[in-house]
Amino acid sequence: MIRTLVESAFQTGCLSVESEGLLQQVLATKCYQSEDLPDIAALYDAVRAGKIKREASSSNVLMEFPLPNKSS
Repeated sequence: MIRTLVESAFQTGCLSVESEGLLQQVLATKCYQSEDLPDIAALYDAVRAGKIKREASSSNVLMEFPLPNKSS
């Protein structure tokens, strides 16, 4: 699911409110795999660089990026 959301944001150049909400839920509940982190990192970088616009806010600041858990 994360890969689909990220691919959609890169294709459209926009991170929708719905997609951002889903990503936040997945991250908050830690329902992601370690292989999802590069996709999430690429999305965060693109938003920070202004390559992808957020529908939710005029700010380019996305929620905190999850740090890899060494015990997983």
